[in-house]
Amino acid sequence: MIDKSRLPSRHVTLGAKSSPHRSYYYAMGLSEKEINQPFVGVATCWNESAPCNISLSRQAQATKRGVKDSKGTPREFTTITVTDGIAMGHEGMKSSLVSREIIADSVEVAMRGHCYDGLVGIAGCDKSLPGLMMAMLRLNVPSVFLYGGSILPGKYKNKDVTVQDVFEAVGEYDAKKISEKELCALEKVACPSAGSCGGQFTANTMACVAEAIGLAIPGSSSTPAPYESRDEYAYDSGVSVMKLIDKQIKPREIVSRKSLINAARVVACSGGSTNAALHLPALANEIGIEFDLMDVAKIFKETPYIVDLKPGGKYLAKDLYEIGGVPIIMKALLDGGYFYEDCLTVNGKTIKENLENIVVDYGSQKIVFPVNKPISSTGGVVGLKGNLAPDGAIVKVAGMKSQFFKGKARCFDCEEDAFKAVSEKKYKEGDVLVIRYEGPKGGPGMREMLATTAAIYGQGMGEKVALITDGRFSGATRGFCVGHVSPEAAVLGPIALVQDGDEIILDGKKGIIELLISNNELNVRKKNLEIKENDFTSGALWKFAQSVGSARFGAVTHPGAKKEKKIYSDI
Repeated sequence: MIDKSRLPSRHVTLGAKSSPHRSYYYAMGLSEKEINQPFVGVATCWNESAPCNISLSRQAQATKRGVKDSKGTPREFTTITVTDGIAMGHEGMKSSLVSREIIADSVEVAMRGHCYDGLVGIAGCDKSLPGLMMAMLRLNVPSVFLYGGSILPGKYKNKDVTVQDVFEAVGEYDAKKISEKELCALEKVACPSAGSCGGQFTANTMACVAEAIGLAIPGSSSTPAPYESRDEYAYDSGVSVMKLIDKQIKPREIVSRKSLINAARVVACSGGSTNAALHLPALANEIGIEFDLMDVAKIFKETPYIVDLKPGGKYLAKDLYEIGGVPIIMKALLDGGYFYEDCLTVNGKTIKENLENIVVDYGSQKIVFPVNKPISSTGGVVGLKGNLAPDGAIVKVAGMKSQFFKGKARCFDCEEDAFKAVSEKKYKEGDVLVIRYEGPKGGPGMREMLATTAAIYGQGMGEKVALITDGRFSGATRGFCVGHVSPEAAVLGPIALVQDGDEIILDGKKGIIELLISNNELNVRKKNLEIKENDFTSGALWKFAQSVGSARFGAVTHPGAKKEKKIYSDI
């Protein structure tokens, strides 16, 4: 038995003063033995909102069995998600990034309120992954993260398809390239199972991060959601958290600057989602480490692009699973000298020990390349900086034919106006579409722009125009799409000063984003500028806008570990 006298749950289970608390546990059928064991929060984002989350409850039951068989007492609870695929393209997307903060905050307060000793967090859709990992680092109790798994690919006209194909098909329909009947046929087969979007979009990117950063059991991220073999990883997660409680190995001993660098390398080499450049700084904030967007971008630039996954490449998460999953990517980086091997992970072993017996067979598969023969020498995501984005911006270059673009600005003060113009084809080759007042504070909520970018691609204009925004892009976005432009328009960032017809230069290789306007002219414009205010003056989105910081630092809503006076795990 693990001694509870120094664990948080002692406050609700030990001694005469805890008699009222124990009465509640007896009411739920717990035995005296179970009450005297460590309490483990099993937090899931299960709901019926989307396929990403529908299998999480099943996996939670397997996790609880692992905890019980290891002499712990699991306490299951759920939190919210906002599923980006459904929230995309309308005002609902303003809630997406806000949900990351609500997830982290709600798990924190549930754990604090009930004095749980450990945490297993199970997540499926985009923001729920970083949200749960942020809570783990904030609380600093022994924790294990488990990804719910990817969806299986759909089949349409003998081709593997994902929801990305459906978004792009809307653009093809607008361009009269396909009929409504064809669009309907595609939508019915694109998402055939439970699980998160199948390409290297945000969910799968952050699942890779969870393994690379050491918070997930090695190999646990790759198995598709419908496969019941996932339940073995769920069970092992329950066993592992009990071992961590016994040894008092906490998340802040696992996640360090080195492991954050490892995570950024996995994102870069796999052409992962630009959203990782938002979430990695947010994770760093929880442990008081300086690690902002430009730090992430520097690592991206130094890392070769070696994993051929959609949306920039050919293959899906299921294909990666079939060749050995995320450990294959990590071993390729380690063998090439791009990975720190001494970082600790949740199974108590180092990265080196976990990858010791992993062999990357470059001859039998075409997904993962050696670092000395990469798809391209620079990572799939790069940072940009210049007078249009003094605090930086980010662009996914994986799969792009050219990393240079010079064009004239076409400005929109919200996504809806841009999408309407694209749908009606009121733009032309060479345009740089500028979508502003969609940043963390100005949106509020820093919306993703997949509906707009996918429509552009569907119309065959993906390589012929560029798009920049102080908002975000989906992991499924492709083309010359620059997001996270900071400072944002709502705080007088230079993006607010752009006018129709201004020339803009974007250069992925040199890391440049320049507005070809003199400083004198910009100063005149700034004096005459009227800031566009958003319509949210109460509620959760208003609250988010009051506290959220710059995208450069992760768009976080609290000061993080730098301002801490006490940590929950020390109570």
